[in-house]
Amino acid sequence: MKKALITGGSGFIGSHLARRLLDDGYAIDLMDNFSRGRRDEDLETLINEPGVRLIERDLLEAEALAGEQDDYRLIFHLAAIVGVANVLDGPYRVLEDNAVLLMRVLDFARRQRALERFVFASTSEVYAGSLELSLLPVPTPETAPIALPSLAHARTSYMLSKLYGEALCLQSGLPVTLVRPHNVYGPRMGLAHVIPELLQRAHETPDGGTLGVFSVDHRRTFCYVDDAVEIVSRVAQSPHCVGEVLNVGSQRPEVRIGDLARVVLEIVGREATIEPLAPTPGSPSRRCPDVSKATELTGHEAKVSLEQGIRSTYAWYRERVFAPAA
Repeated sequence: MKKALITGGSGFIGSHLARRLLDDGYAIDLMDNFSRGRRDEDLETLINEPGVRLIERDLLEAEALAGEQDDYRLIFHLAAIVGVANVLDGPYRVLEDNAVLLMRVLDFARRQRALERFVFASTSEVYAGSLELSLLPVPTPETAPIALPSLAHARTSYMLSKLYGEALCLQSGLPVTLVRPHNVYGPRMGLAHVIPELLQRAHETPDGGTLGVFSVDHRRTFCYVDDAVEIVSRVAQSPHCVGEVLNVGSQRPEVRIGDLARVVLEIVGREATIEPLAPTPGSPSRRCPDVSKATELTGHEAKVSLEQGIRSTYAWYRERVFAPAA
C-alpha cells in the first residue's frame, strides 16, 4: 500500500489532509509531539481508521526518526514552532527549532527508497517585508519580490525560518513542492484565528449587545480547509508540481473584516452592533493570494463559499467548544 507521513499530523490541517489522502488509498502515519495538537474526539476517530497510525515523537530529539521505515511515497512537513506568543517570547528558539525540525525530516526523506514528493508548509508571512515596503501586488503571485523586515523584530523570526526552509528544500535535491497557505480556516483550528475568534465572541454576545471588531477595514480572502487540503493533496501527487512554490488559498471574495463580522453574526443568529476597534498592530491592510498557478497545475479552485465554510465551522465549535452537551 502507498504510504504517506505527515509531521505535525495531529493539527488542524494535518488531520484534514490525512482524511483526504485516505480517499486516495494511502496509509497514513501522523507524527506529533502534541506540544500544540490535541488528542480530541476527532483525532481519536481518525487514528482508529484502518490505515492510520499515530507516532508520538519529538522531532527535536536527535534519534527521533532513526528506527522509522523507508517506504514513504509522500512526506508532508507541517510541524513547526508557530503562534504569536512563541514568536514574541522566543524568537531565537523559533529560528533554531524550525530549521532543525526541517533538516531532520529532509535527512529522513533522503533515506526513502521511492519518495515521490516532499511537501513543505511555508507561510504567507514570507511576503510581510514586501508589504511593509509597498512592493507587494494584490492579489499576490508567488513571484512577488521578497523583502525582509527588520531582523531585530521578534516577529521576523517566524517568516525568516520559513523562508530559510524554502531555500533548504529547493537546494535539497529532493522532489519538493512548497506551499504558502493563506487564511485557511475550519474545524479544529483552535481559537487564535479571526473566524473562530469572532464566532466565539458572537456566540457569547446577547441580542442587542455590542461586538467589538479590530481592523474592520482590513481586507482578506479566506479558504475553507476542505479546499486547502484538496489543493495540497493534488499538488503532492502531480508531477507538474515538482520544484514549484504555490500559494494555497482563495482569491475571491476579498472581504472587509467588518463585513466578515456581519456574516458571523447572521450565522450565529445574533442581533448585535459592531463596534470598530483599532487595527491590530502588524496586521496587513490587505492579504489576497493570486492562486492562478495552483489552479492551473491542479485543476482545482476553491468551491466552498465563505458562508458555507463559516456555517460548518460554527456547527463544529458550537457542538464541541462553545456549548458542548453535558
